[in-house]
Amino acid sequence: MSITLVIAEKPSVAQTIAAALGVKNKKDGYLEGGGYLISWCVGHLVQLSEAAAYGEQYRKWSYESLPILPEKWQYTVSKDKETQFNILKELMHRADVSEVVNACDAGREGELIFRFVYEVAGCKKPIRRLWISSMEDGAIRSGFDNLKDGREYDALFASALCRAKADWIIGINATRLFSCLYNCTLNVGRVQTPTLKMLADRDAAISTFKKEKYYHVRLALPGAEAASAKIRAAEEAEALKAACEAAQAVCVSVAKEKKTAAPPKLFDLTSLQREANRIYGYTAKQTLDLAQSLYEKRLLTYPRTDSSYLTDDMGGTAADIAALLCGKLPFMAGVSFTPEIARVLNSKKVSDHHAIIPTMELAKTDLATLPESEKNILTLAGARLLFATAEPHAYETVTAVFSCAGANFTARGKTILSDGWKDLERCYRATLKTKPEADDGDSDASTLPELSEGQTFSDFSAKVTEHDTTPPKPHNEASLLSAMERAGNEDTDPDAERRGLGTPATRAAVIEKLVNSGFVERKGKQLIPTKDGNNLVCILPDVLTSPKLTAEWENNLTQIAKGAADPEDFMRRIEDMARELVRTYASVLDGKQDLFKTEKPEIGKCPRCGSLVHEGKKNYYCSNRDCAFVMWKNDRFFEERKIAFSPKIAAALLKSGKVNVKKLYSPKTGKTYDGTVVLADTGGKYVNYRVELPKK
Repeated sequence: MSITLVIAEKPSVAQTIAAALGVKNKKDGYLEGGGYLISWCVGHLVQLSEAAAYGEQYRKWSYESLPILPEKWQYTVSKDKETQFNILKELMHRADVSEVVNACDAGREGELIFRFVYEVAGCKKPIRRLWISSMEDGAIRSGFDNLKDGREYDALFASALCRAKADWIIGINATRLFSCLYNCTLNVGRVQTPTLKMLADRDAAISTFKKEKYYHVRLALPGAEAASAKIRAAEEAEALKAACEAAQAVCVSVAKEKKTAAPPKLFDLTSLQREANRIYGYTAKQTLDLAQSLYEKRLLTYPRTDSSYLTDDMGGTAADIAALLCGKLPFMAGVSFTPEIARVLNSKKVSDHHAIIPTMELAKTDLATLPESEKNILTLAGARLLFATAEPHAYETVTAVFSCAGANFTARGKTILSDGWKDLERCYRATLKTKPEADDGDSDASTLPELSEGQTFSDFSAKVTEHDTTPPKPHNEASLLSAMERAGNEDTDPDAERRGLGTPATRAAVIEKLVNSGFVERKGKQLIPTKDGNNLVCILPDVLTSPKLTAEWENNLTQIAKGAADPEDFMRRIEDMARELVRTYASVLDGKQDLFKTEKPEIGKCPRCGSLVHEGKKNYYCSNRDCAFVMWKNDRFFEERKIAFSPKIAAALLKSGKVNVKKLYSPKTGKTYDGTVVLADTGGKYVNYRVELPKK
């Protein structure tokens, strides 16, 4: 009997597939039954090897060893995942296994994860491909009824492999090049560096912003307030106010316009991350992790998507889910709602995966049993499906212009004609513990009274209001994700599968890497570049800080995935780029030698010479090389008394010569007591200390 080996990306996904197929017999690292073996990869089991794998000369970073351009690529099994790789390899080579099903995530990176394992394991058996967007039992079984020939995805794998190799070549060579030049580890990446540049540009715009005052003259007309255009000088504003108080105001025009605000689109991953950041303050990574967890619980469809529509054949499913949500989501209690599902169906606008929506598994789930953070994301995705299928929001704007004392004044009003989807949104927001900031344009103007051209007003007051121009706001995760999504799009082919910086699945990791590398810091919701982050952007060439490189790559990778471009030609151009980088940047930019020099912590002033004392790994030392003053952290005096010689203690000793310490251990009596440590003698080769006991 021949058996089918199914390989998923994660253990949880493998277990869900096994449950859908009725496979229950658990083994070590896989499940077996019904003609199937179902196992998993644990993410990236196999990766491109590090540079040192290509020769000892690459173990140490040096300018002379660059560029590093592998002739024959090598692969490494992650050390902590060798056991699972060996299980997969053994299963692939079992005599009774006739074919392998790639059930990794349906997309470019899922293809790469599977093929790396398949090829490094030396498997030659036929591949079939499972391509699904939902982990519901019905979707899984339907996917297995319609497995694709794995060879149909060879071009997709070629594009994924080119992406991985290109990122390796540019990332490793650029990182080593600039790290060697500036004697500091400087991580450079095709996606993270342009992202850092966007943060640095915003930071520069804020820091160079010069606040300017301006004024409005406002007329308090019956039922309306009309404001002048901006006036730069206070004297001019006061003069206009005085003139208005002695004049009549005449309505010179009234313009009415009916408008509609279309319902929002369904969530793709980036828009879900933006909204979760705005409403709940979740980071992009937190939102992705929560959505992934819900996907693995079969409560949410596949999260790593850049589509905001459902396929045309999903109308019935979407209608059933919308009806389910009306009964499940608390804010819909008592609301009469008929969804217009056709609004969210468009197969032509769906790439690898459709938009993110809840699944029918929700019918069997009590929302109260979910962790609050998961419940928030699931509710948010459900609410968006309802908003997206609701009526448009209709309103009428009124713009009235008045003439007074030779100047024009404008009053604006707004009348709601039909709440539409905004009514549902209001109900949803009312359930939130903290109210999010309103979107731009969400503020409602007041309703104006009936006005007519030629109407005059004599009995009104005038006032001057003072304002300041405001700088741009620092990026938060929501605004940065939007900027990453749009970056370079004008240079990207409209039909490219990936647009902007990174992919919906990788943008969160890029932001986290910038933070963990010390180039960006979080201040509340804000993302602020550090000094090193700003400096890194300054020294790198435009080709590495501009999103144009990513746009160019994605255009090429899209063509490779379609079988319309040569992978080898693409890689030749990547290697040429690496060579050119090394040739061009052979020395440090003038005057920039100390840009990334570490600023050593200052502890206090030296008691011998008055110079600054810095903290080292093992001691506190005087910055004056001619002065021999040093306090060792492992001084026997402190070790015997079981005191950690902390920077706080060192600073106090340098400032006043003594420090109060609680629970000093006495080596003589074996007891502990509170006492004062005194910096007794700093004149000799070694610094001496003594203890003063409190007076009884």
